[in-house]
Amino acid sequence: MAVKIRLRRMGQKKAPFYRIIVADSRSPRDGRFIEEIGTYDPTCDPSVYKVDEEAAKKWLANGAQPTEVVSKIFKLAGIEK
Repeated sequence: MAVKIRLRRMGQKKAPFYRIIVADSRSPRDGRFIEEIGTYDPTCDPSVYKVDEEAAKKWLANGAQPTEVVSKIFKLAGIEK
């Protein structure tokens, strides 16, 4: 099973809010997921993000692949592979 760390869109129309989740790569964007490890709010200035560092490092060590946006958020949070 290929596991990805990616964003799940929440919020209303034109007011996006995202949760950072760990999910099977074949599941839909807002579908089934394994674990929620953080949040990301791009509507604030500057953008607000919260990440559970322990969970993120655990999933990265187990081979989960972050998407481009999530890897940028991890870099800002100080989480490196």
